Amino acid sequence: MIRIQPEDFDAGAEIARLNASTDVGAVATFTGHVRADDGLIALTLEHYPAMTEREIARHVAEAEERWPLLGVTIIHRVGRLVPGDRIVFVGVASSHRQAALEACAFLIDWLKTKAPFWKLEEGADGAAWVDARNSKSSISDDWRSIQSRAVIRPRLFAGAYPPAYCSAMCSESWATVGLS
Repeated sequence: MIRIQPEDFDAGAEIARLNASTDVGAVATFTGHVRADDGLIALTLEHYPAMTEREIARHVAEAEERWPLLGVTIIHRVGRLVPGDRIVFVGVASSHRQAALEACAFLIDWLKTKAPFWKLEEGADGAAWVDARNSKSSISDDWRSIQSRAVIRPRLFAGAYPPAYCSAMCSESWATVGLS
């Protein structure tokens, strides 16, 4: 299940849903919160809904090919958030703890470094769009070197600026480019 939403979520309820089957031997989760680093007052996240959901679904499918998973839940909030707000939930169920832990780490690393969200940080000195995280690409690329059951082809997200910042551009210009 993938949900992109402005509303808060109940991590306990999401864990209970992942734990519903008696085949589940492990549920690994990650819940991220907005931090108040460097005087952050608020963080606004924007996205192109169809593209964001498609890219997240593609990475969930990749995780399901690499590990024996029984369920995956990803919830990512959008809109204006303040320090302390929950921003992301990743939950992974498997029969085995190692698969659940690795798949959860793989998915959150991808979400943190490559997911097509744009962030506007508000502070005492004003607001500024956060640059793309090219410097952190090695984290998610490290997963490419882990041996898996599937042939993995790296992907690069081409967009570096948020939709509101470049509203004149058409949605096709924010496409994902596949590299071989």
